[in-house]
Amino acid sequence: MKHQQNTRCTGREATVGMSRREMLHRSCYGLGAAALHQLLAGEANGGAATKNLTATASRVIFLFQSGAPSQMDLYDYKPLLNERQGQELPDSVRQGQRLTGMSANQSSMPLVGSPYRFARHGQSGMWFSELLPHTAQIADDLCVVKSMHTEAINHGPGVSFFQSGSPFPGRPSIGAWVDYGLGSENKNLPGFVVLTTKHKGGQPLVSSYWGNGFLPSEHQGARFRSGDNPILYLDNPAGVDAECRRDTLDALASLHKSQARGEPHGEIESQIAQYELAYRMQMATPEVLDLSGESQSTFDLYGEDAREPGTYASNCLLARRLAERGVRFIQLYHQDWDHHEALPKQLPRLCRETDRASAALVSDLKQRGLLEDTLVVWAGEFGRTNYCQGKLVPNNFGRDHHPKCFTLWAAGGGFKAGAVHGATDDFCYNIVDRPVSVYDFNATLLYVLGINHTRLTYRYLGRDFRLTDVHGEVRHELLS
Repeated sequence: MKHQQNTRCTGREATVGMSRREMLHRSCYGLGAAALHQLLAGEANGGAATKNLTATASRVIFLFQSGAPSQMDLYDYKPLLNERQGQELPDSVRQGQRLTGMSANQSSMPLVGSPYRFARHGQSGMWFSELLPHTAQIADDLCVVKSMHTEAINHGPGVSFFQSGSPFPGRPSIGAWVDYGLGSENKNLPGFVVLTTKHKGGQPLVSSYWGNGFLPSEHQGARFRSGDNPILYLDNPAGVDAECRRDTLDALASLHKSQARGEPHGEIESQIAQYELAYRMQMATPEVLDLSGESQSTFDLYGEDAREPGTYASNCLLARRLAERGVRFIQLYHQDWDHHEALPKQLPRLCRETDRASAALVSDLKQRGLLEDTLVVWAGEFGRTNYCQGKLVPNNFGRDHHPKCFTLWAAGGGFKAGAVHGATDDFCYNIVDRPVSVYDFNATLLYVLGINHTRLTYRYLGRDFRLTDVHGEVRHELLS
């Protein structure tokens, strides 16, 4: 994997840190510069990294449900909670585990079962809530992991932890790591694209979730928005035509080459690369975003709201189009899953917004022959509590954050189809079978892309950093 290293001079000279780029530049009176040129050309055409594993996936579409969906109301069927409705959460189950400040001072923690019917689906016999009728229809394409757990208990750290391997903002996001390690398959589009559902409330989405951190800036996620200007600052300013834009970029490149003769500068290289990509995107992006050529059967599959830019359904359809065109990592965010109260009113609405399109994406990829090497992931940052936050009243309740167990599903890309991994106890509070940490899942995601997670590193502030920090094991039992 790509690994930035510092070499040091010894002998009478003072010890000086040199990057690989500086070393090549200074070697052999320009021979190193020629080699550097070839290295950079390789990066532009798909990454300089050499994969050391047999990849089963070429790209990832990550459907992130920001706010933390309730696992026992969607996937993890727990009839015992209905039987014990209103009874106290036993101390033997809680085991003194930490709680958020929103429910830690409650005098009572009454258990609350799911008000939704569950049924088995597919040859695999997976349990699904009635809120997910479309996802239930693709049960035999899914690998459902019911034993996920995380170290974060609040939203900002939780999303950051899943997306970057750290609860603190500033680390490279998973998409940036993948783009850094593998590069893009399409030189005219970013390797990492971010799509967010428009007009959604809930916990805010911040750019650090898809940021490059300390990686070169060219690896940050490119956010596509709805509206007349989907990519900020991509269009030429008024009075500037394509020829003028080309002349400007050529002048910048000339100035940079002049500077590089004295001292190479990695960040300037990244900026020039982004300028050039933006120029090429001016031609490629309009075609990608134009859904007018999609068939009526496609809109029947995703739903008519897929015609409206910025909806979750439209973003799922756009994700398929981006995957077809070689974008390596496509990140969707859908907010408003944070149901501390009025869950029976809010959860069905969120499922109506996402269920059909999520299932349609998997089905669409499958019928086009793309699912085999495209990994689709559906997940939130953590789970919800089995007890009611606040007072339990008839026909109304809410659930607090719960990091000790939650559910996600993955489809395609080498993951087992029609499989359920792990289990929680009858209270849906603790994991009792084959736990999978966020580190483990991210290590496995990189593995199916052909990346050894322990080798995809970047030296920063004297330390080799990686997405999985010093943790994580590839969970081969999730793979076919």
